[in-house]
Amino acid sequence: MNAPAVRVVLVDDQPLVRAGLRVLVADSAGLEIVGEAETGDQAVRLAEELRPDVVVMDIRMPGMNGIEATALITAGPSPARVLVLTTFDDDEYVYGALRAGASGFLVKDMDLDDILAAIRVVAAGDALIAPSVTRRLIQDFAARPAPGAGPPPTAVEGITDREREVLTLIGSGLSNAEIAGRLFISPATAKAHVGRLFTKLAARDRVQLVIIAYELGLVSPSR
Repeated sequence: MNAPAVRVVLVDDQPLVRAGLRVLVADSAGLEIVGEAETGDQAVRLAEELRPDVVVMDIRMPGMNGIEATALITAGPSPARVLVLTTFDDDEYVYGALRAGASGFLVKDMDLDDILAAIRVVAAGDALIAPSVTRRLIQDFAARPAPGAGPPPTAVEGITDREREVLTLIGSGLSNAEIAGRLFISPATAKAHVGRLFTKLAARDRVQLVIIAYELGLVSPSR
């Protein structure tokens, strides 16, 4: 039995961008466009009505921008995962989007296959931290924690030494398989440690674990 298609809402105020993504997704197995919006207000409404798996969100739009829309969408019950669209000079917008609950971001000029892969990764519950540009932006972002940001001190005190090691490696951008190899443990054990970190630190996804690692000083930004 085939798995249900990943349901996607496209949000961009440029019709040509939406049209290009629509064609791209239509030719891809396992993905389905269920709605399109050109403003943040429309995106929030469609997310409530259609309950998509992923919202591919532009940032600069008239009226409500993508950051504001992301915050509203991710705050709702059973929220969709949000993947923001940006350009290289939009760093400050990306920081805001991650704070608002986005699971990652795309660069508009990236390879089309990478865009499809990113949608699938986010739909599966992971976050985008592997590409070099993503890592650079998250490092810069995480090095500037907002006042009061980060998990409660009691939550941090509750993690074990091994979990702290795992969190440090997550902050360095390593995958579960890479963490397993570095610590000489099985991939299943690495995954279990990551799962416990999600619970203990009340982290929404892997991006948030990266941010926490930087806010705790476990990893320093590389310049």
